[in-house]
Amino acid sequence: MKKFLLFLLALVFIAVASIFVYGMVQFRDRHDGYWLDLTLKNPNPGEVKAGFAKVDISPDILETWVDANGDARFNPEDGDTFEDANGNGEFDAVWLAGFHNARAAQDLLDPLWARAMVLDDGENQIALCVIDMIGFGNDEVIATRKMIQESNPELDYVIVSSTHVHSSPDLMGMWGPSEYERGVDPEYLLKVQEGIEAAVYQAYDSRVPAQFKLAIEEEKLKSMVGDTRDPQVFDSALKLMQVLDKENGTTLGTLMNWGNHPETLWLENIKASSDFPDPWRNMVENGIMDGDSTIMEGVGGVAIFLNGAVGGLMTTHPSMEISDPYSGETFKYQDEDKIFTQGKALAKVTLETLADSSSVIIDQASLGIRAKSMELKMDNELFHLAAFLGIFDRGFTQWKHIRSEVSAWTLGPATFVHVPGELYPEILHGGIESPDGADFGIGPVELPAIQSKIPGQFKFFGGMSNDMIGYIVPKSQWDVEAPFTYENESRPYGEINSLGPETAPAIHKAVLEVLEELKKP
Repeated sequence: MKKFLLFLLALVFIAVASIFVYGMVQFRDRHDGYWLDLTLKNPNPGEVKAGFAKVDISPDILETWVDANGDARFNPEDGDTFEDANGNGEFDAVWLAGFHNARAAQDLLDPLWARAMVLDDGENQIALCVIDMIGFGNDEVIATRKMIQESNPELDYVIVSSTHVHSSPDLMGMWGPSEYERGVDPEYLLKVQEGIEAAVYQAYDSRVPAQFKLAIEEEKLKSMVGDTRDPQVFDSALKLMQVLDKENGTTLGTLMNWGNHPETLWLENIKASSDFPDPWRNMVENGIMDGDSTIMEGVGGVAIFLNGAVGGLMTTHPSMEISDPYSGETFKYQDEDKIFTQGKALAKVTLETLADSSSVIIDQASLGIRAKSMELKMDNELFHLAAFLGIFDRGFTQWKHIRSEVSAWTLGPATFVHVPGELYPEILHGGIESPDGADFGIGPVELPAIQSKIPGQFKFFGGMSNDMIGYIVPKSQWDVEAPFTYENESRPYGEINSLGPETAPAIHKAVLEVLEELKKP
């Protein structure tokens, strides 16, 4: 009996030790010793060179499937079948990110891209690459930067941002075949990283002396954004930077900054797509057509969509109609026609705004850059479990803390702010509330509004930049426990997909510090 108890205790000890060692491996810091603390300023405005490039990072969809009951979830028990192209007896699916698990891609609707811009003021060089993905974690961003350092050691700072499209392959892990299986294909992840590296390299290699046209349109796009959670605060202004070849006036590229979820295709879509950014960018580059006739000339170059503050959440909901700006025909059902029409409406406003003679032209400027890593506490127990199970491939810098990043940079009268997730617009623009039923019963914490502290005439804001941590919810609006705010019957969606209630105060504080440090001589 004594030997049996000793044997049993030994088994328990081995099991506990094994779980502990497994956890240590899963939670290890993927980039131990990496800590970004960058300040670069050039006090002498002068000629700025710019380059743009785009690289196709679309997935190869080799095995298709039949959705027997039309629920957009692959489930053999429902009669769903797949084409076993390689004969291995398994469905080698491309799992689409967003909405729900088991949403396998059946086809490719339009290309997904890595689109890059490189700026060089003679002393400092910065790259911005936006990918058609739902998100890209900080560990993957750092790994990609290390790849870029090999090919472009001259670059001082590389920003990787995601459009947050909900019809892209899963690069975060949580949208696999089930809630307990990782959805990331390592080979495709590497393809995306190599695509970012190639886009940045090509953009750097194509640099020429440039001038910059800056413009903003604050009213015309409000009808295409819906806020699904009170208070009703929007990041609906369209901020534009058109970059021109200084010698011949041709367009090198156009940066288009607007805050809205690219999920107009909605949850029943099973085609990989970049959603409305695809027709929007195409028409800005190539023009708006009616059959063989050109309605509006494009500007050429490479168009880049930089998403904004989309928490809350900012979306073109299925209940919202999109009207063709020329024919007046309306589209409500979430399909290809709706995203095409939305892209056309966005392109029309973009091209009209760029053609406005009141746009500000910058011939000489310099870059100022402030970027820093930060630790964020992960209070979300489901996220802990996902990291332990390997659904998230995310390292801890210390127990329950992850590395993330905020940054800001200036170019003449324009300032660009980057945060690592889906910021609620009221943190950016103001309007945070302390609603009845909120868990903490406190006044607004994230004050003043970030926008009020951004220097310059043109204030760009990029969410999902250099990381993807989920929703950044004002602490005074945090709502997990009943009674729920605004007469909701259940807890809001944002809190389910947030690190925790301390995330917004920490991000807000770090961004204000970065902006203050950027202002210093």
